[in-house]
Amino acid sequence: MSTLLGVLRKRVLAPSLASVGFAERGFPVVHTDVTARLEAVPQAVVCGFEWAIEGASLWEIERRLALIEPEQRGFAYEGAAMGYSVLDAMPGGGSDRTRELLEGPGRPHIFLTYIGIGFAMARLPRPLWKKMLPELTGVAYHPVMSWLAVDGYGFDRAYFDTGKWVERQAAPEPYPWAGRPEYFPRAFDQGVGRALWFIHGGNPDAVAAAAGRFAEHRRADLWSGIGLAATFAGGSDQLGLARLRRAAGEYHDELGLGVVFAVKARTYSGYVPAHTSHACGALVDLTVQEAQNLADRTERADGDDGPEPPYELWRERIRQELRPAAARRAS
Repeated sequence: MSTLLGVLRKRVLAPSLASVGFAERGFPVVHTDVTARLEAVPQAVVCGFEWAIEGASLWEIERRLALIEPEQRGFAYEGAAMGYSVLDAMPGGGSDRTRELLEGPGRPHIFLTYIGIGFAMARLPRPLWKKMLPELTGVAYHPVMSWLAVDGYGFDRAYFDTGKWVERQAAPEPYPWAGRPEYFPRAFDQGVGRALWFIHGGNPDAVAAAAGRFAEHRRADLWSGIGLAATFAGGSDQLGLARLRRAAGEYHDELGLGVVFAVKARTYSGYVPAHTSHACGALVDLTVQEAQNLADRTERADGDDGPEPPYELWRERIRQELRPAAARRAS
């Protein structure tokens, strides 16, 4: 059960549902049933965060999150991971809440719980980041996909400080995540790309225009984030997805990379909503099963201990498989 201290932490740290909404943030989004579903994503994150920051036990968190509809449940786990990460990092925290969540009920949502850790990073000073990623035992995709924490950090900064990170296209100071500071800005931009999809309410023309205002060397990573958000979170109909595909232009492989990772995350969680299947077909001409197979067969290869993070090497193998298919369709 929540303690008085937990309730006070929630009041101080938890944003209100309204404050993460599109109107409150000043995003240029026309309210429709489709954008309302997209807006529910950050609200689900807030719910998970509130329950965790109160100090609810893992048993209680699991049962509360089971009440969230399957489409949004992973996002609520993001929020729970964020809340537990903040608690663990606080002076005197000294707990393994985050590890127990990721090794326990959060395991099917490991891709999203990493993102939740990134949300916590955005609220904590950098000296505490070295304690943010717990050592996990028996959890797939650890630590390869831990770069999604940096992605989550980028998303958070773009969503909550849009003027600096999107309108003025500020670049983050590198940080030696996984010992590779040179890759930190790239993973950050992948999160910014995801945020662009939300900031513009899934409007493909506005999203493409926003990405095009960034320096050219940043656009590929932005587009992979856009593809991931459009496929995992939804927010567009078939006509909009067709426009998004055309707007991607030379970055179609990056868009497709995001699609494949989104499908992998959805299938791993055990729930694939209709919008994910529709986006997969519309953006890369693949079924969900074909996209999952592509992710699985490119996951590991010899030489993944080279200068590039294994995460990026996996991404590159997916791109390589998408390019010949795109060339065949164009011929």
